[in-house]
Amino acid sequence: MDRICLILGVVCFAYYAAIAVYAGPSADFAWFWILLSAAFLAVSFLGQRGLFPLLRRVLLFGTGAGICLILILSIPVLRGLKGSSQQEADYAIILGAQVKGTLPSRALKKRLDRAFSWAQACPDGILILSGGQGDGEDISEAQCMWNDLTGRGIDPERLIMEDRSVSTQENLEFSDRLTGCAKKRCGIISNNFHICRALLLAKKLGYEDPAGIPAASDPIMQLHYIVRETAALVTSFLQGKI
Repeated sequence: MDRICLILGVVCFAYYAAIAVYAGPSADFAWFWILLSAAFLAVSFLGQRGLFPLLRRVLLFGTGAGICLILILSIPVLRGLKGSSQQEADYAIILGAQVKGTLPSRALKKRLDRAFSWAQACPDGILILSGGQGDGEDISEAQCMWNDLTGRGIDPERLIMEDRSVSTQENLEFSDRLTGCAKKRCGIISNNFHICRALLLAKKLGYEDPAGIPAASDPIMQLHYIVRETAALVTSFLQGKI
C-alpha cells in the first residue's frame, strides 16, 4: 500500500506539473493535485517509517473517501459529456470563454468550431454570442466570436451579440432578455465538461427545453476539468443556483 501511495503521489504531482506547463501555474483549481499528491506521499512516508499509525490511517481513509465522493459526484458531469440527442434548435447560445488579447483561447476556439458545425447543420438557427470583456481581454468575448464566425463565412444576420455577461449564469440570463430564447428551442454550446452545469443553470432560470451541444475539450486538461467542474457543480448546488 505504501508503494502504491508513493506512485500515486508522484503521478498526481506530475499531472500538476503538466497543468502548470500547459495552462500556467496559476490554473484554476490546480492546487487540488498538489494537495492530493501531498496526502498520498504523507501516507507512504509515515508507513515506510512506521510513524504515527493513527494519523496514517486517518489520512488514508480521508483521501480514499474523498476520491470516492468525487467519483460519485462526477457522474452527472460525465453524463453531460455526450450532450443532448436533439440538437436542432431555433437558437444556440455560445457561452463565453477567455479571450487572449483579441484571439480566442483554446477553450473558446473549440466552442467556436462546434458552433460553426452547428450553424452548417441548422441553416435557419440563430447563434447568440454571449460574453463580456474581462481582464487581459482587448475586446469582448462576444466580439471575438463575431470576428471568428463572420471570418468563416457565417452570415452576420444569424449572429446576435450579448457582450455584458461575465459568468455562465449571466450568459443565460442576458441572452434570454435579449432574445426570449428561453421559451424557444435553445441549444447551449460549451466544452463538454461544462454542459451538465450549464443545462442545470438554464433550467433553474426558466429555460423550457435547453439542449446541450458539447464542444471538444483539451485531452491533456480533461481530467482536471472534470474534477474542477464537479467541485463547481457542488458549489452551485449549495448556493442554490441549480
